[in-house]
Amino acid sequence: MSRTLIAQRPALYEATLRSLQAELKELPSVWLYDEGGSRLYEEITRLPDYYLPRREGEILRARVATIAGRTQATTLVELGAGNAKNTRLLLDALENAGTLERFVPLDVSEQTLRESAEEIAAAYPGVSIEPIVGDFERDLDLLPEGGRRLIAFLGSTIGNLYPEQRASLLTAVADTLVPGDAVLIGVDLVKDVARLEAAYNDPQGVTEAFVRNALTAVNRELDATFDQRRFLYQARWDPEHEWMDIGFRAQEAHAVSIRRLGIELTFERDEPLRVEISSKFRRERFELEAARARLRVESWWTDRAGDFAVALLFPEPFAGS
Repeated sequence: MSRTLIAQRPALYEATLRSLQAELKELPSVWLYDEGGSRLYEEITRLPDYYLPRREGEILRARVATIAGRTQATTLVELGAGNAKNTRLLLDALENAGTLERFVPLDVSEQTLRESAEEIAAAYPGVSIEPIVGDFERDLDLLPEGGRRLIAFLGSTIGNLYPEQRASLLTAVADTLVPGDAVLIGVDLVKDVARLEAAYNDPQGVTEAFVRNALTAVNRELDATFDQRRFLYQARWDPEHEWMDIGFRAQEAHAVSIRRLGIELTFERDEPLRVEISSKFRRERFELEAARARLRVESWWTDRAGDFAVALLFPEPFAGS
């Protein structure tokens, strides 16, 4: 577990206790992203059926020069460790535009950040690299100020948040912005159910291993007794909420002790345990959510297949200003 997660233990433990005692038991998805989980996620981004980073990359390759020219950003902030190739597309475009001075990646995994920072520093010797170990839902106040900032939230990571969490995050991001700042967000779009479910049920089993890693992390950190053999992995489409529901289903009735939290959970046969959602978007809904946070979608680009979108947003002025 990264030092950040250890430092955030009180908040993480409280969130874990609360979500596991809910009617629908859930593990906070932050448990996915220890060092081992981060490595597995990088492997997922290279899987044939996991189209998201490739579609996002297609859009960025076509639009990064426009993004660099429109934003004139001196600082690129990355919320969550994204796909390295797509991040470099932005860095290259800003460097070619002659504006890039600083790169600020923020992620919960210290190891992932360290490796990324070392690679970026070697590739961009004239750029100041200022990594921040933190959670983008809680630690936006750690972002440095000054210059023109482009805050990138790529990979449709925003889809892993519930609507109320997205609203809070977008509002928090908007509150950090000053005139001249901009936000770039990648979102996966609603599409054929078979393709969506294939992206999270790869035959290689990498996504399942990634999600099972959350149980391993909880067993280790919370002295818990989750038995992997008693949980069946599942990733299915929820048409009502338009998200992928990712986690497990108990294969038999049994109990799980979580000693560090002082609780014992009882699972019925076929009872679900959610680990993550992955919301899929429609343009109208995304623009409405952004507008509620006082963010204006200036540009909306999709790949040729219409699978994925990248939105460039700017802060709306306060009424009366």
